[in-house]
Amino acid sequence: MSLAAGTRLGPYEIVRPIGAGGMGEVYQGRDTRLDRIVAVKVLPSGIATQPEARQRFEREARAVSSLNHPHICTLHDVGHDDGIDFLVMEYLEGETLHARLSKGPLPLEQVLRYSAEISGALAHAHRRGIFHRDLKPGNVMLTKSGAKLLDFGLAKLRPSEPVGVGTGSLLATQSLEQTEKGTIVGTLLYMAPEQLEGKEADTRTDLFALGAVIYEMATGRKAFAGKSQASVIAAILEREPSPIASISPALDRVVRLCLAKDPEERWQSALDLQRELEWIAAGAEQQIMTPAPRKLAPWIVAAVALLAAAATLLLTFAGRARQDELRSAWLSLPPPKDTKFESFAISPDGRRLAFAAADSAGNRKLWVRALDSVRAQPLAGTEGAVMPFWSPDGHSIGFFAAGKLKRIELAGGPAQILCAALTPRGGSWSRDGVILFVPSTRDPVFQVPAMGGDPKPVTTIDASRGENSHRWPQFLPDGRHFLYFSRAAQPEMQGVYAGSLDGKTKTRLIGTSLAARYASGTKGAAHLLFAHGNALLAQPLDLAHLRVTGEPFRVAEPMRNEGGGAGHLALSISETGVLVYEPG
Repeated sequence: MSLAAGTRLGPYEIVRPIGAGGMGEVYQGRDTRLDRIVAVKVLPSGIATQPEARQRFEREARAVSSLNHPHICTLHDVGHDDGIDFLVMEYLEGETLHARLSKGPLPLEQVLRYSAEISGALAHAHRRGIFHRDLKPGNVMLTKSGAKLLDFGLAKLRPSEPVGVGTGSLLATQSLEQTEKGTIVGTLLYMAPEQLEGKEADTRTDLFALGAVIYEMATGRKAFAGKSQASVIAAILEREPSPIASISPALDRVVRLCLAKDPEERWQSALDLQRELEWIAAGAEQQIMTPAPRKLAPWIVAAVALLAAAATLLLTFAGRARQDELRSAWLSLPPPKDTKFESFAISPDGRRLAFAAADSAGNRKLWVRALDSVRAQPLAGTEGAVMPFWSPDGHSIGFFAAGKLKRIELAGGPAQILCAALTPRGGSWSRDGVILFVPSTRDPVFQVPAMGGDPKPVTTIDASRGENSHRWPQFLPDGRHFLYFSRAAQPEMQGVYAGSLDGKTKTRLIGTSLAARYASGTKGAAHLLFAHGNALLAQPLDLAHLRVTGEPFRVAEPMRNEGGGAGHLALSISETGVLVYEPG
């Protein structure tokens, strides 16, 4: 329908048309009672012929009218006059995000600002049980006061049952864009996989759409494009958009989590997403520099105090000529709400921490947190996980759960079982695709292909000399040799050893009751890190001859000693020199 200027819908007078779409036409109007300019949206005539749809529309429109947020377009009224159903909304001056994107991508500062504002609007509505289900650039207005989300809740006009691909109801909303051949690819571009598969949508469906919108704001390109409806659907269901790390690594991570195929692997709340975006936008400096008076190691040192309710991360930076010129910094690193830290591992690039955390009932799962982020994200499919360790490329994590050695890809997908490991004692992953692990408390070190297969022992326990188990392996840089801890009844046998994949090397490096870790220092220097009493010490390590040299020196204290004979050293170090340990 098309309404002429001067037409009255109840107390509202039509002034001029200002837009049209698949869900109706929008006019500038005047509220004759309050003498204010409003936007009047006239809904499709089909609504009037469906009494149940009209009742649901009016009920949901009233619910949306209760939303009061600076970045949601206010819904003033809903009415019916002379067979016409209409909405009365706040009149906004500006341009839609769709129109703005036709000119190219937005500056990063604006991307972060608008994304955070839209996230805040979604969070406000989600708390009230309302979600959008049709978020796209055409439903975002850019005004002088920021982004405004339009048509909130109107997607609920669709049938209450899940809508599958190819139905008339789906196509009715796809009116924003068409290809030259007429293939409609409008709203479809922002639909989550669960919508396309006819499954129930929820708040995380909105977050997927927002991820696609953020991607488009940052790049000027669609996250999922195609020449036909079928190719767009295939892209959404099966492919990942090109990374945007060159624009902003932190924003790239935000978008990837929004666009996860499985809703369980996405951001779980718009509020968390809003806070992450605001933190990135603020460029929050979490590193407060203070002098370190004592002699420290020539690498970055990060100490994680794993407490019941909070953790503290100590960072020491190695911009110096001598060891006594290091500087340290502290920041707060709380565990996820209502959980406590257990085992942990820093990524090879030193940017992310993987950790197992347990809730009050003892239920464990893996989480990953970027050190430049304020939020940790759970990894779906890692229930019961312990002892995480990273792949060398940082794309996967190995862990133990339910009596098995498993791996999981951070990009998505289910965890893969590699082999049995009933009571494991640590794992390590080489660049050659080999995983070292100890399957049980009385076993030697085994190797297994990183894609799974038959495990084979690479060390031999010498029971005649009191050895009873080998534990906590760590690959050395050549990928052929490794460290491990030998647990033995005789003190002269117990300690840290170097072994090799061919089983021919067995060299005792130091006598100790705990495992040790290899660390590369400045200018390629190698060190062996180990605990002595309550102190963390480092000693130069000659990799060519597999022996320690020089004198040990203190890195940090107090150092936690787990005791109990497990021999575990609560310590993890990246290839870039970020060290994470548990203080006592």
